[in-house]
Amino acid sequence: ASSATRVLAFGAAAAAAGLGAGAVLLNRSGASVQASGSELHPAEYDWWHQNFYGALDHAALRRGFEVYRQVCSTCHSLDFIKWRNLVGVTHTLKQTKMMAEQQEVQDGPNDKGEMYMRPGQLGDGFKRPYPNEEFARYANNGAMPPDLSHVRKARQPNGRGEDYIFALLTGYREPPAGISLRQGLY
Repeated sequence: ASSATRVLAFGAAAAAAGLGAGAVLLNRSGASVQASGSELHPAEYDWWHQNFYGALDHAALRRGFEVYRQVCSTCHSLDFIKWRNLVGVTHTLKQTKMMAEQQEVQDGPNDKGEMYMRPGQLGDGFKRPYPNEEFARYANNGAMPPDLSHVRKARQPNGRGEDYIFALLTGYREPPAGISLRQGLY
């Protein structure tokens, strides 16, 4: 399975640092998704999963997925991830099917040409937090929350996307003197 072998791997960076939650997305699709190169690079850490075997802690990934589901998903989408990507990584097939079925998905048209709602399936994507980009910007003071599907891959100079995510999750500080942020922005 080529591009369908995307593996959702949340939480590895934060769990490796002892936080037990966070989000790392490991995308094995082979597509090129790189940042512009004009960004500052985070500090480099020796992550335990960057070894010969590349093994990940599945319990930590599951905790990270729960953080995404309960916190991050209120603003950020995962447009390129399907429920099936969780099977065998963070959840069993049965658990993943149950989670997918809790989501209502618009489908159709039926024989009468009408759209209808149905329970989610493994091939469906995660529900988007906003109906469209304009509403997302309106709800976030003009800022569009980025889709998190390819964050690790896009921010991996020399394969170091985990460092970027770790810095993002742990780098919130008070703004420097003389800098004022709009309300609701960090």
